Amino acid sequence: MRVLFRFDASGALARRAATLSADGIEVLCCPESEDAEYDSLLPGIDVLWHVLKPVTAAHMAVAKKLKLIQKIGSGVNTIDVEAARGRGIAVCNLPGANSRAVAEMTLLLMLGCLRRLPELDSMVKTGRWQEAPRLQDRLGELHGRSVGLVGYGAVPRILKPILEAMGAKVRYWSRSEKNAELEALLARSDIVSLHLPLTPQTRNFIDPRKMKRRSILINTARGGLVDEALLAQCLKDSHLAALGVDVFAEEPASSDHPLLSYHNVVCAPHVAWLTRETLERSLAAALENTRRLKAGEALVNRVV
Repeated sequence: MRVLFRFDASGALARRAATLSADGIEVLCCPESEDAEYDSLLPGIDVLWHVLKPVTAAHMAVAKKLKLIQKIGSGVNTIDVEAARGRGIAVCNLPGANSRAVAEMTLLLMLGCLRRLPELDSMVKTGRWQEAPRLQDRLGELHGRSVGLVGYGAVPRILKPILEAMGAKVRYWSRSEKNAELEALLARSDIVSLHLPLTPQTRNFIDPRKMKRRSILINTARGGLVDEALLAQCLKDSHLAALGVDVFAEEPASSDHPLLSYHNVVCAPHVAWLTRETLERSLAAALENTRRLKAGEALVNRVV
């Protein structure tokens, strides 16, 4: 059984993936940037370990032997799930494997926005040390602030006690569980953090104009949850004090993306999930599902 791990793996990670080849399972690595290599390998693979680059119906049509698309992560919006269903290809994800890493990055973005870390970093590196005091009225602490978590899955469940231990007042909302209504949470929170999957129902779900004036928005979930044009306008009008974002509606974000022109935007290139620990957990879980497929056993976390 041939497995294709499509990811821009470091040399160390590629060697680690290669060591997983055993008991009739062969693991190959292909960078997401190498489309030609990927296309050439598709016809011969049984399992695809997928990270971010979309898996389309056209890819599945070429991969005649494909039996399983294993998402390395939780969101399956980059997979044509209906095409997989139509071709009898199982789709599984890994909820929880990256939750600790995403929770920590979310906290980092909150603190980075409150302390305007990119600006301070730039001042030191460009010889503008003496300019730092001018930010005094815009620097703040997490303690005493109200944090609203939109969505209440694995990541916000990790975050809530951490935030409370730091002195924040935490509210949360999801369709199934809440201790605050969404409109009130947006209107009253000093910081709003997004933790929803991207679906047709959640696209542009959050209207930043409904957030408390001079509040902070954090998004480590999916860029499409917020209308980015409205978000840019709220930053321009100073309705929002800052934005911490790891995800964009279209990725990679272009260098002239309007959100990147603001000093009060702290951003990362969709790597909140990416730690050595996450990768180790994810590869172990993906290998177990591949073993289960080979043995004819029930798959874990099957979406389709």
